[in-house]
Amino acid sequence: MKYPTWIRILLAVSLALNLGVLAALVARPVLLAPPAGKMAAAVQLPDYLQLTPAQRAQWAELETPFLHDLSSNWSEIRRHREALVRRIFAAAPDRAAIDSEQAAIASLQATQQQRVIAQLLAEREMLDEPQRARLLQLLLGRYTDEATEEELLHRK
Repeated sequence: MKYPTWIRILLAVSLALNLGVLAALVARPVLLAPPAGKMAAAVQLPDYLQLTPAQRAQWAELETPFLHDLSSNWSEIRRHREALVRRIFAAAPDRAAIDSEQAAIASLQATQQQRVIAQLLAEREMLDEPQRARLLQLLLGRYTDEATEEELLHRK
């Protein structure tokens, strides 16, 4: 089936946003793998960044509402993705309904991406230069081996 160019572009943008959001989520203060090439035990992000006690308090203040918003947003995205897949595989797919679900997902992802950008900018402001460099390397390292679930499903 041939899709119009604008739908393919929208899908590409949607996938790019997903990757960016996933990378930001991976960098949250959950157990993380150490930087590439190091086999040390997993560490907490505040430890990895070597935050001061004052920075840790500020970090916690920033993270709590951010993670709550992201969790809520991911729930909505999952709901629309499930509806999208169900509509695609329905006995008689309705293209308008499929496009509507896809547009809803794109809108939620755009909102989520803006939250992630705002969060990273706030975190950037509280970090010193060496800490920024560590966070930058960690985030960039996450992009190198990432694949979307869809890509993984279609690999050999």
